[in-house]
Amino acid sequence: MTEYILPVRDLVVHPGLTVPVYVDNPTSIACIQSATREHQKLVLCPQHNWTYPTSVDDIFTTGTIGTIAQVLHMPDGSIHAIIQTTDVVNLSDINITDGIFSGTATPIAIFDDSTNEQTIALRDKVADALQTLSGQHKFKMEKIHAIINDYPMAAFVDSAIQLANIDTSVAVEILKMQTWREKLMALMEQLAILIETGRIESSINRRVQMQMDNGQRQAILQEKMRAIQKEMGDDDDEMDTLNLRKKIMKSAMPDEAKEKALSEFKRMRAMSPMSQEGGLLKTYLDELLSMPWDKSDAAPVDLQHARATLNSEHSGMIGVKERILEHIAVMKKTGKNSGTILCFVGAPGVGKTSLCKSIANALNRKYCRISLGGVSDEAHFRGHRKTYIGAQCGRIMDALKRCKSNNPVIVLDEIDKMGRDWRGDPESALLEVLDPEQNKTFRDHYLEVDFDLSNVLFIATANSLNMSSALKDRMEIIEIPGYTENEKLQIAREHLLKRAASDTGWDVNNIIIDDDAILHIIREYTSEQGVRSLQREIATLLRRSLLENDGNDVKTEFTINKIDELLSVHQNANMTNKIGFSARI
Repeated sequence: MTEYILPVRDLVVHPGLTVPVYVDNPTSIACIQSATREHQKLVLCPQHNWTYPTSVDDIFTTGTIGTIAQVLHMPDGSIHAIIQTTDVVNLSDINITDGIFSGTATPIAIFDDSTNEQTIALRDKVADALQTLSGQHKFKMEKIHAIINDYPMAAFVDSAIQLANIDTSVAVEILKMQTWREKLMALMEQLAILIETGRIESSINRRVQMQMDNGQRQAILQEKMRAIQKEMGDDDDEMDTLNLRKKIMKSAMPDEAKEKALSEFKRMRAMSPMSQEGGLLKTYLDELLSMPWDKSDAAPVDLQHARATLNSEHSGMIGVKERILEHIAVMKKTGKNSGTILCFVGAPGVGKTSLCKSIANALNRKYCRISLGGVSDEAHFRGHRKTYIGAQCGRIMDALKRCKSNNPVIVLDEIDKMGRDWRGDPESALLEVLDPEQNKTFRDHYLEVDFDLSNVLFIATANSLNMSSALKDRMEIIEIPGYTENEKLQIAREHLLKRAASDTGWDVNNIIIDDDAILHIIREYTSEQGVRSLQREIATLLRRSLLENDGNDVKTEFTINKIDELLSVHQNANMTNKIGFSARI
């Protein structure tokens, strides 16, 4: 007969017991409700993983079938059920319908030999093992005595399994055994393993305690790890160094970098594993190995895909997009990023940064943005010498490491807002990065080896041309002019309305607004070259409408009068706040 199956975590129960089950998973609740409604029994079946199973392989094929004695529905929607188990069953022909498991349950006969002398003797042995284990793990003795003296055989075996925290797969194997003698023997074997493991751990702890040096925590951890490896027959330091050397030898780094890494590896190996300099060298080698020496995005350049991507993500800017496509065409022909570095210059909100991200999408490459606003230390780009405390590689190499690729699109955002002070001139440090003839051998101060940046596509953005002539000479300046009213209208239709609706929780189909109304917002409530203020005003319009309709996005036609009504309230509130702030000052 087909029975409902309830997957349970870390619960292997024998027949003849009353088991409380708490479930708050909607699928598990539906399973119990279906079995109760159809007056069927329920199979409690252990599962392999922690999350709710989604396939037949996620559950064991052995479980315990029982009758649902009581079901309590809690106020929070969860269920407390009482199951009276009757038999151990094998499961076959398991099906899943809407996440609920069902299958054919075939009972496994269990021979009751609990009164046999050998079985009683084995139970006493298991009881002694539990008492020995309780001394190692500090179990409550009252619970141990209750299990030994008062529990029937099924409850005794279940409690011993749960108390010793025996693995679920082993507990299922014990559940399938057909005599209590076999079950107790298997349980005894598991308890013996746990007792011996506890003795080994105690021996390790005693050895560590004898080697403690002034209670320093780091020394304790190192000695404990060494003692564990010695108990296993391995030398942890030797294993770590051998693995690190293998990684260096297998790495794709150039010969110069590999020679440097092996030299630093020899220095590290000669030092104590607890020394501070040894830890710094280990960190340095990990940084070298994490660099994408030979990892790149190998997607071919597709001009049609690039054009479609730029047109779908940006309206207008025909001349700018054509210049970008020309650059991509040269990349496709030459197979490299030769040529000048592009620098987009324009007022805030005209789409410079988002245009850079679209270029990365068009080329199917990784994208990383480095904000340069306020940067005044050249170490941001070149890194720090590793002899300094807290030294790390520069932001260029860090970006490559995060992208896990040696040919991403890296955007140098707000390049005109870099500073200059006594710590150095970061603008001059960028000259090497942006020169295709020099960045083939870029050397970070922390890594101290050359890295080829010629595969990286650098793009800069700026609000003005307030830069040194040398820096401007490295780049091709592409000015992005402000949008016309018709272009703003098109951008609002294609992008801003959808984005504002998503930000405020509106269904975009409930927003009815004609072109004259959008132009009214542009002319009367914004005065910018970009579209940031326009998006803010549209979002304000939607928020005010939600407030009027008790938080519901009722289908609304935003006429010019409606727009003035909603936005004037917002402007008056802002004016009142400014006047109040001035009065307090």
